[in-house]
Amino acid sequence: MKKFDTQVQFLKYRVLREVARYAWEDRLNRAHAEIPDIIVDGKEATMRCCIYKEKAIVGERIDIAMGGDDKNLNIMEVLKIACEECPLGGYSVTDNCRGCLAHRCQDACRRDAISFDKSHRAVIDKNKCVECGKCADVCAYSAIINHRRPCVKACKVDAITMDEEDKALIDNSKCIVCGACSYMCPFGAIMDKSFIVDAINLLRGSCDNTKYKVHAIVAPSVAGQFTYARLGQVISGIKALGFFSVDEVAQGADMTAFLESKELAESDKGFLTTSCCPAFVDYIYNQFPDLVGHISHNLSPMGQIAKYFKDRDRDCKVVFIGPCTAKKAEAKYRIPQYVDCVLTFEELQALLDSRDLDISSMEDSDLSTASYYGRIFARSGGVADAVGQAIKEHGLEGFEYKPLVANGIEECRMALMRAGKNALPYNLIEGMACRDGCIGGAGCLTHGDKNRSEVDKYGHEAKAENIYHATERLRAEK
Repeated sequence: MKKFDTQVQFLKYRVLREVARYAWEDRLNRAHAEIPDIIVDGKEATMRCCIYKEKAIVGERIDIAMGGDDKNLNIMEVLKIACEECPLGGYSVTDNCRGCLAHRCQDACRRDAISFDKSHRAVIDKNKCVECGKCADVCAYSAIINHRRPCVKACKVDAITMDEEDKALIDNSKCIVCGACSYMCPFGAIMDKSFIVDAINLLRGSCDNTKYKVHAIVAPSVAGQFTYARLGQVISGIKALGFFSVDEVAQGADMTAFLESKELAESDKGFLTTSCCPAFVDYIYNQFPDLVGHISHNLSPMGQIAKYFKDRDRDCKVVFIGPCTAKKAEAKYRIPQYVDCVLTFEELQALLDSRDLDISSMEDSDLSTASYYGRIFARSGGVADAVGQAIKEHGLEGFEYKPLVANGIEECRMALMRAGKNALPYNLIEGMACRDGCIGGAGCLTHGDKNRSEVDKYGHEAKAENIYHATERLRAEK
């Protein structure tokens, strides 16, 4: 039994699965004409006002599943037809208003936006209100609330506003592609561009890996994602798709920890910020440009292991599979020379089912030998632990290591603000844009506390004794 957090994810998966099937069979030219009828197969609407609108929205989903708008450089895109069911945002007065005599809400408003009707209840003039929230702060009955759209509320970098048609509008200069808006939208009106067709084309074009080899690199947050199968069966399923090899990105995490710890010990910058989370890195570039020089110069774990393959075979192709929408932007705009394609776990599920692969009936396959510390990069605090371990393995016990774990973009903001004011008593900021780290990524099938314990369990199953042993072969072959 497959598990998704929401029906929105399930709908997204169904479209991705059908697009993938059509791509395998060279029928994408018929996708828009046929797939809407597959997804919306009844005579009555079940999600929207009518089946015609439902099919039109499926058409938008097909567009994004096939790569989206080339003119829009952002990975995140808004489905304009789907985005219209949310109530208008802003402050409003609820039935909790008792028509009191104090009128503190009116006194607090500096725009004269609050008056009272015949029943003495407060009324807000939307033409005057500037949404400062002072009226809500002083109301004794909490009768004034702010109706913020789910996507706006989810976006912690204030990248989403509304256009003239009251549809979501993403400011690309602020967006860090974390995908929180996509996951939180109850109607699935914001999606990340999919490169599932590109992945299929890479596999088909390899002619069973005879023209070039296609390597899959899998993020350690895969542990616990596919609840209906063992991890070894998931790896077997990925191989059955036609990949030449399946390796864990945790090997790259070991390399990153090994190099980052040395960079930290030798740095004269005062502090470093981690480079593993692309959304966190983009946040620094967008909001704290003065701190860009403090970002670790080392590649992310994805970049490290992908570079390892490319250095040995420049014609090979590397496909990253993980929980992160921001990895798509990192691969496309930061390290396209190393990573050819990025898939989320949602897309991997769709890809497996597009080939009718029952992974729960497959034999287990082993992953490569990363360390415990490389594997726990997947959850908040894991990078800081790994860098600390690497410092010990470097024999740098005399170096005073003082890490700060910033869990989620709001904690990242506070840490960076302190750093900008030279008020940071730490020398490493582990920044994770998603709450709980990679296990909270928008491209996960499931989210929850259990995922953290699954990652830790996966880490304890690692074969390598420590980071040095995990990277020994990779360093020797460099």
